[in-house]
Order: sequence, then structure tokens, then C-alpha cells
Amino acid sequence: FCVPCSAILSSYLLGERLNLLGKLGCLLSLVGSTVMVIHAPEDEEVTTLEEMTSKLKEPGFLAYAAILLALCFLLIFYLAPRYGQSNILIYLTICSVIGAFSVSSVKGLGIAIKGFFAGQPVLQHPLTWILVITLVASITTQINYLNKSLDIFNTSLVFPIYYVLFTTIVITTSIILFKEWVTMTVVDIIGTVCGFLTIILGVFLLHAFKDMDVSLGNLPQVLQNEQPAPVTRDDKNILIEVDNSSITPEDKPKVFMLCT
Repeated sequence: FCVPCSAILSSYLLGERLNLLGKLGCLLSLVGSTVMVIHAPEDEEVTTLEEMTSKLKEPGFLAYAAILLALCFLLIFYLAPRYGQSNILIYLTICSVIGAFSVSSVKGLGIAIKGFFAGQPVLQHPLTWILVITLVASITTQINYLNKSLDIFNTSLVFPIYYVLFTTIVITTSIILFKEWVTMTVVDIIGTVCGFLTIILGVFLLHAFKDMDVSLGNLPQVLQNEQPAPVTRDDKNILIEVDNSSITPEDKPKVFMLCT
């Protein structure tokens, strides 16, 4: 729900335009989010830090985390200094990739907090402090590059793109780490995918046509003022006059071409 909220607040508080297509995009984003929540997979039961450690040590997640780290370092140290000021995807991709580690850290720290109140020695477990350090570093990096994006690009453009990228990374991380989609039915899988595609469509409408002056009041006028497409004449006996501007109208020769 952050996409329509950010678009509406930026429209009223920052004076940014939100036309009819943008409002339709907000509505589609709300519908898609609702569908995703209805068909969302249930979390796999992970109750202890030992179980979380075994999840994090699985080869699939280790390979996935290594790929994300390599991509993040490439974006931060090579692409961001060169293209970050002109390409909105650079900073937002960094925020989204780092978000995979922050979400995983929050999940692990939630388990640690439950264990702490249950009397378990979670403070002596090394994973607790690893998760704390990872969470602080990832959130700091996300805030830094998100603020850079907001300083350069339009707010109504930043949040929709960031939402799509971040949601994609989080869903992929949940699939690989917690295997939340293993027990899902076909209906829930189709519903979740359709909800996510609906959100993408809403985001596209929200920012792709943000410069168009379209509202309910001028919609008929906009449709009437569209220029008709040029008609191709299929006549083999059309005489085309070739104009030569360098010759005066009195002395200008007339050249005719017969199209066959």
C-alpha cells in the first residue's frame, strides 16, 4: 500500500501532479496488494536460532546471497558513481538488493526476541549479533541510497519503482530461504502472481503517463482532439507535383510523375 499512499501524499503535500491514469494506477496497486495478501503463502515454522542457522547455511541460499552481494558491490562501486545521477534504477536496485538481507535479518531477530522472553540464551548465540550487524548495515545503506534517489528524481516515480523491485527481491528471498511456496496450492500461486502483475500494471500507469493532462473533466476533449491517422491512398493514377523552391513561381517548371 506504500505506492498509492506515496503518490497521493506527494500530490497533496509536494504539489506533484496525479492525473486520472495515475489515480487508476493507485487503484490497481491497491487491488493487486489485496489479492497478494489473500493468497500469500504461510511462513514455514522456524522457532529457534538453530533452525534459522541451518536455513542460512543451505547451499541454495548461500549461492543466492553471494550473487546479491556481488551485484550490490558492482552497483555501489562501479555503476553508481558513473550513472547514479542519471539512471533511477541504479540507486533503487541497490536499496532493493540490500532489502533481501534486511528482511532475513528481521525474521531472525524476531525469532531471537521470542527466545529471549522465553528464557533462552539467545544473547550468547553468535547468530543474534550477526543479524543485528547485518540489519544495521543494510538499513543504513537503504536509507542512504533511497534519500539520494529522492533528492534527484520525482517522488511519485521513485516509490513505485522501488516497491516493484523490493517486492520482487523479497519474494525471491522467501522462496529460497524459507521455502514458503512449497505448500501453496495452484490457486494461491496463480492468485499471488496475478496480484503482483496487477501491481506492476498499476505502477506503470502511475508513472508512465504522469505528464499527460488527463482528468474526468477533459477526457472527452482529449479523445476528440486526437489527430486522425493519415489515410493511405491507393490510386495508381495520382499526379504528384514536384516543387522547386529555388525558382520563381512564374518560371517554375511543372514536373509530373505518373505512379504505376
